[in-house]
Amino acid sequence: MFPTVARVLELDVVSRGLPEVVAGREHLERPVRWVHVSELADVAGVLQGGELILTTGIALPEDREGLARYVRELADIGAAGLVVEFGRRYFDNLPRALVHAAEQRGLPLVVLRRELRFVAVTEAVHALVVNAQLEELRASEEIHQTFNELAVEGAEPVEVVREVARMAGEPVVLENLSHQVLTYDTAGQSAQVVLAGWESRSRGVRTNGRTGHDPRTGWLVTSVGARGHDWGRLVLIGSPGSAAEDAPPEAASHRHTMLLERAAATLALNRLMVRDRETLERQTHRTLLSGILTHALTVSDVALRASALGVPLEGRRLVGVVLRQRRGQLAAALEAQARLRDFTETAAAAVRERRLTALVGALDDEAVGLLVSLGAKDDEHTALDGFASALRRLVKEQEDGAEPVIAVGSSVGSVRDARRTLVEATQVADAALHDSPGTSGARSASYYRLPDVRLRGLLHLLRDDARLQTYVERELGPLLAYDAEHNSQLIAMLRIYLEQGRNKSAAADAAHLSRPSFYDRLHKVEKVLGVDLDQVESCLSLHVALLALDAVRR
Repeated sequence: MFPTVARVLELDVVSRGLPEVVAGREHLERPVRWVHVSELADVAGVLQGGELILTTGIALPEDREGLARYVRELADIGAAGLVVEFGRRYFDNLPRALVHAAEQRGLPLVVLRRELRFVAVTEAVHALVVNAQLEELRASEEIHQTFNELAVEGAEPVEVVREVARMAGEPVVLENLSHQVLTYDTAGQSAQVVLAGWESRSRGVRTNGRTGHDPRTGWLVTSVGARGHDWGRLVLIGSPGSAAEDAPPEAASHRHTMLLERAAATLALNRLMVRDRETLERQTHRTLLSGILTHALTVSDVALRASALGVPLEGRRLVGVVLRQRRGQLAAALEAQARLRDFTETAAAAVRERRLTALVGALDDEAVGLLVSLGAKDDEHTALDGFASALRRLVKEQEDGAEPVIAVGSSVGSVRDARRTLVEATQVADAALHDSPGTSGARSASYYRLPDVRLRGLLHLLRDDARLQTYVERELGPLLAYDAEHNSQLIAMLRIYLEQGRNKSAAADAAHLSRPSFYDRLHKVEKVLGVDLDQVESCLSLHVALLALDAVRR
């Protein structure tokens, strides 16, 4: 924010003095916080750092050691530079001891070959400094206002990171403590370049304190967390060497430091406010799974983001898995959300326990999805069977843990086909949800696949086909209309009768009705549909229609 030594030398009022840099040329980017005119040899005692010293040299020491000490004290206090005007003490050259000491300590040393009015120089530079301070104040107000609004609105991490990238004009990455990318914004740069080899690059950047700048990479890094518990780092990716190693901390990027720290505070605050929601990791996984299913993300984007998150997808076998929980009654909305969140975390815990690599996240209000990534040496059945066993054990250990339905799609060999295996697993889960626990016809005792759900699975695959929908209406339409008009439950009675294998006595008991009352309802069904429920073929057609109705409604 402050003018540099180089910028000061370019000012018209300074250039008239024919300035010439005689030492410390590589440090001309030091910021000038103030201009101080002094002829004292011990001026360092009244400085605070960042000052550009103007002098005629008239009172400087004459001996070599005295000149070296003068330069050393200026360098130690953090002076921006030293400007010596010819004409009073020195005329053509500065003492070699002074030049040598400045070069050794990296202190910019400038001579003015023509006399100047020092007051004009100080006025010009101080005007730049004051303007810089005003600009910094405006920037600070903008940053605080922006992130106050984001905090009040409970903005998602992706929104906070996007705003940091916009205001800084540089890529920004939010990572967890394992150096896996949670979300990022490239600020218009290539995502492949920004995220390439992220974990190894990030592990190589270590800074002192909660916020630090790494001159080697150009990264500005701050910790994210609250109440003594950090859970991530926010990284602003600048250009290598964007700040001199010997520059004071505020010179590296005071505005960017303020921006990054304010954003980190907003992220930490919002996480405390929404700690009952899913974790950032689950949220990121959910976004990727949703992007696959809805085509919202390209294949390359999915592969890149998943790899940055520690889930490589390219060159591996991918298996979609969908989990649902059987429950007798629908829970209230908030309770259902809490249960789904807990179920998702349980699934993630099972993945970690079995040391699998997978994306794990909620697909909708009822289902949890996984995209399991298997290596060439991984046995698919062993991996899935181990996961299913771990999941069931973890669910059973929980209070009110419901038996999960685990549905698995066919494995695919590329990210491009990931959607197919997830969609297939979803269809299998929908079909298997109505099977009673312990009576599954699944070939595997641990999970369902498409061949295991048989007719129900076929009907779910065909549920969008107009011919199937027409069939349902033809078989059950009159009964559905009768129920709607008379507020009756004849469809439910028919379903119970067929599910009890056409055993009327067992069906009456299952419906909690007396046998005469249940028989009367069955006669009403026959009358409305014009069928004979004693005929096996009629009952078979109606049973298929009921299964198809379930598929169409879901």
